[in-house]
Amino acid sequence: VQLQASGGGLVQAGGSLSLSCAASRRIFSSNVVGWFRQTPGKEREFVAAIRWGREATYYGDSVKGRFKIFRGDAANMVTLQMKSLQAEDTAVYYCALGSDVGNRPSAYAYWGQGTQVTVSS
Repeated sequence: VQLQASGGGLVQAGGSLSLSCAASRRIFSSNVVGWFRQTPGKEREFVAAIRWGREATYYGDSVKGRFKIFRGDAANMVTLQMKSLQAEDTAVYYCALGSDVGNRPSAYAYWGQGTQVTVSS
């Protein structure tokens, strides 16, 4: 499975941005799609995840109430809507696909290439 993350860019603090993740095949009800982010010298941080079939969502503590993950219009798309962005949200954002909900990168078998989000203060 190949994943393509897109939508990154430069935004001012307090602004909003939406990221998309497109899978090369239909996402199955048993799949989990997650978003992680990483800055240089730091470990990959869990941002959000959605269990496809139930549409159950999970969020990292630092983004709760500001970010929202949801299924896109297509059967292979996931969107991460980000609001009230802060400088600390600056990172490369990766989408990932797995079978179990988890906040660790090891829970996900497939990864996209990442998209840069830069928040200017």
